[in-house]
Amino acid sequence: MPRLTPSPFFNFSLARLSRLARNDCVTLLRLLLGTACCAACAGSTYGEPKKPSRHVVLVIWDGMRPDFLSETHTPTLWKFAQEGVTFLKHHSVYPTATQVNGTAIATGVYPARSGLMANREYRPAIRVEGPVDTAVEEVVRRGDEISGGKYLTQPTVAEMVRAAGGTAVVAGSKSIAMLHDRKSEWTIARRTQLTTAFAGAPLPERRRDELEKLLGPFRIRPTDTNDDRNAFTTGALTRFLWRDGIPDYSVLWLSDPDLTQHDTAPGSPEALAAIKNIDRNLATVLQVLEKKGVRRHANVLVVSDHGFSTINRAVDVPDVLRKAGFDAPDRFTETPKTGQVMVVGNGGSTLFYVVDREQQTIRRLVEMLQRSDFAGVIFAREKIEGTFDLQTARLDTAEPPDVVVAMRWTAAKNRFGIAGELVADATRAVGKGTHASLSAYDVHNTLIAAGPDFQRNLQTQPPSGNVDIAPTVLHLLDLRPPEKLDGRVLTEALTGVANESPVMRSETIEARRELGEGEWRQYLKLSRIREATYIDEGNGEFGSAKR
Repeated sequence: MPRLTPSPFFNFSLARLSRLARNDCVTLLRLLLGTACCAACAGSTYGEPKKPSRHVVLVIWDGMRPDFLSETHTPTLWKFAQEGVTFLKHHSVYPTATQVNGTAIATGVYPARSGLMANREYRPAIRVEGPVDTAVEEVVRRGDEISGGKYLTQPTVAEMVRAAGGTAVVAGSKSIAMLHDRKSEWTIARRTQLTTAFAGAPLPERRRDELEKLLGPFRIRPTDTNDDRNAFTTGALTRFLWRDGIPDYSVLWLSDPDLTQHDTAPGSPEALAAIKNIDRNLATVLQVLEKKGVRRHANVLVVSDHGFSTINRAVDVPDVLRKAGFDAPDRFTETPKTGQVMVVGNGGSTLFYVVDREQQTIRRLVEMLQRSDFAGVIFAREKIEGTFDLQTARLDTAEPPDVVVAMRWTAAKNRFGIAGELVADATRAVGKGTHASLSAYDVHNTLIAAGPDFQRNLQTQPPSGNVDIAPTVLHLLDLRPPEKLDGRVLTEALTGVANESPVMRSETIEARRELGEGEWRQYLKLSRIREATYIDEGNGEFGSAKR
């Protein structure tokens, strides 16, 4: 039966990759590239690609809010949108953070099924002393080691494409790209205090030298900018990984405007400049597809992992707990004791892990949070009055936190006139940017797609989400996942299918609790299409019981 033909560049044997992984030069590699091994898989459960002329290119603009799309700020994306479909009600998965949504985009499932629910989690089997960054190479490797290769419990699109005999590449300027293709031996090249700024995967030394000769030195010096790294990574994809032909599936993860908005704020001159620079990288991708004669066969999707907000107040949550009488260490220096609380900040959301799941401490913690002036929506592992259970947000992983709090937000504008402010943990200063909450400005993100299988000049009203990307990409490549995904195929945007606009239903759910002198109230606004449910926003507050 016909299969997609692997490009010679990707025809590495597993034995060769193993030899490369043992080679000392691996530690020197500094480019965030996922190289795809394209061995054919007879009898694959993923089905066989039936459209050998089709290509799918997924470009992620990290942290791109949809309201910054304009002819001025994003001329390439603006024109691109006229050629295809703009999804007006696209949703990030909660928590609205990079690792969570990178995983949802890659797998098509929610955290409950992927096993990854935050950028920072407490996983004592990996590191008992304290939280881990879920996209750091050593954490991912250790997670796979102790789980039999199930750090992510579901396969990624890149893995499914390869299993069906197709070709796939991943390139990115943030470590989240590693989760799309963690079968490669990724190597961290440079880290800052808060994030992995650049990472790499093994290439034969000759290939690495060719890349340096083609693109110049790797952009890993502290003086190199986000723009430098994103341009370099785009060149690595378009000039190197695509040199011998366009693969069936390509992922390009660009770190802006996210990193710049964290350092400044949404709408700052620096953030707007970063958006324009990312737009130039998109122009490069489209130009190369055109030059190689495959633009008319390529479905290109431009998506962001989440939106963004401005910090109006920073709270040292562990310190708040300690002042309230909780034993909440920053890290465990000895064997954790029953009832101690490990607090794991994620910007606009905070995770609480109570040692041995001691129920009295958990209930006292929830009541304290409900009386606080920073909690927005509270999710609890056990049923507690005035909270939603973890399953409501698909956060019920195998080893979840006991309590998750989405921080409080408002529609107030920052100093640049951009709406959306929130309370955040003390990781970043007031006036800077962050996300991960249930603010409407964090939840709503960007998705624009164009190509031979998408309708032209269409703006869709039905809600969509990052969890829908994987099933839609697999549909475009005529591949079947091994089991039903959580997301849906975005048929309303496609040609050649029954694309009647699906019926949307809106719903608001609430949880309340009387606490003597006042009442805690929280809500979630939901949109539903058939079996799919999207969280539009959520918030809460403690106030007078008489209103």
